[in-house]
Amino acid sequence: MSDHPADPATESFLAHRNLLFTVAYEMLGSAADAEDVLQETWLRWVKVDLERVDDRRAYLVRITTRQALNRLRTMKRRKEAYVGQWLPEPLLTAPDVAEDVVLAESVSMAMMLVLETLSPTERAVFVLREVFDIGYEDIAAAVDKSPAAVRQIAHRARRHVDARRPRQTVSPRVARAALDAFRRALETRDMQGLLDVLAPEVVLVSDGGGVKQAALRPVAGADKVARFYLAGSAKAGVTITTEPTVVNGSPALLVCVDGELDGVMAARVEETSERITGLYYVRNPEKLSHVGARRALTLR
Repeated sequence: MSDHPADPATESFLAHRNLLFTVAYEMLGSAADAEDVLQETWLRWVKVDLERVDDRRAYLVRITTRQALNRLRTMKRRKEAYVGQWLPEPLLTAPDVAEDVVLAESVSMAMMLVLETLSPTERAVFVLREVFDIGYEDIAAAVDKSPAAVRQIAHRARRHVDARRPRQTVSPRVARAALDAFRRALETRDMQGLLDVLAPEVVLVSDGGGVKQAALRPVAGADKVARFYLAGSAKAGVTITTEPTVVNGSPALLVCVDGELDGVMAARVEETSERITGLYYVRNPEKLSHVGARRALTLR
């Protein structure tokens, strides 16, 4: 460690780095792209005259939002050419993320998919206002709109999200219990066990990115989802094992095939039935590169 103190620009950036990453990730759904946005933010931040900056945190968030918006528009074209279903890049998160209800919901797979239905500007405004509680004036500066326009966009985005927001989910303890039951049934190829833990209306979304085999469309219904997994593993003649973990603030599974990481399985478990109503399986190898290390997410 150097005895020389970091310069003010570096100190400010490092102090808010986790916040900036969280902002970028919630806007993009990609850890790799969020990291690129942080690099672009840093390159612009070091050129700023700090004596003219009243609120360094707000200024950094503004830069990050602008860079994320630029990248989000580019990603839209990539997603249009994506093979099969697109899911956010899963992040291994510390268990304490689940203790922050707002943060955990905002980075959940289910909510991230809802955010995908917003336009880039709507997504930026919604994330900054509803998740990070940033004022309209600061959001206006970040998205290059008037405060009045931002208020209208925020209202429209909130109404859109509320109409698609997942219903009340269960506590992490109940979610883990459901996933454990799913895990046992999957590893023992227990059809009835799968049917017992899957809600009748369960929907499976799998993302192979055209590299790994995955359903090109969502699979709906407990019987179809259970048969999809059991038939697939039987046909391939492989051994499936799973390991509990925490992904995007919620209990999840690392899925291994013949001892090699195959993907990350996240789930949505709803309060009324305590059964799994949503399964999100990311197999695309490009989206698994960050699975080896936990990420620190924060709203502050």
